[in-house]
Amino acid sequence: MDMQFGLSHVWQQGDWVIRTVAIILLAMSVATWVVIALKTLALRRHLAQARQVEAFWHSQDYAEGLNKLHPAENNPFHLLALQGREATTHILHMDGEPPRQLHDNLDVSEWVTRSLRNTIDDVTTRLQAGMVILASVGSTAPFVGLFGTVWGIYHALLGIGASGSASIDQVAGPIGEALIMTALGLVVAIPAVLGFNALVRGNKSLLHKLNRFAHDLHAYFVTGARVGETDRPGAGNVRPIKQA
Repeated sequence: MDMQFGLSHVWQQGDWVIRTVAIILLAMSVATWVVIALKTLALRRHLAQARQVEAFWHSQDYAEGLNKLHPAENNPFHLLALQGREATTHILHMDGEPPRQLHDNLDVSEWVTRSLRNTIDDVTTRLQAGMVILASVGSTAPFVGLFGTVWGIYHALLGIGASGSASIDQVAGPIGEALIMTALGLVVAIPAVLGFNALVRGNKSLLHKLNRFAHDLHAYFVTGARVGETDRPGAGNVRPIKQA
């Protein structure tokens, strides 16, 4: 049976349950591809921003370094550098003054660590937004399609029994069309699972870069130098940036 004819016939002859299942699968598929497209574009943008980190460390001063990180909305690397500077400035300005708030009792290292960690946690939350949709679609779409198949087979058998004919042509057509729902469930679920796995790997890579940058920022604000700066390849060409 032609696939197009089969799909058309399933829709035309199906009851409200079959049509509801088909609409649900279509909505799942659209949501899956929208999430994959948006998250992939955002991930590629963030990975491109990560390539500006070395340029940041080669800056003459901190203000120039922030500009080299290409300030943009939701740029996690620029946000980390900005939050680190603000945290350090806040604590240093408290030198010699009585604490006004509980967090003012923290030293520079603890306060910078806290600020950078909070920023990374916020970025992680944004990266995970929408991932639950892919996980839900990947795990439920096959069962939604299977439900449509079971319901279609049930009605097909009722129709065959009412007609009193059990020849192969009377059985194969309705049963085959009912199985289309299972195939549609798999068609929806497979991209969701593959997209979820790919995005998880990409997010892990980005978070690794963010954590490494945060670690270097922490060392810079606490000690005035990047971690292992003298041991890095080409470190002789790196000048310590000035805080601004």
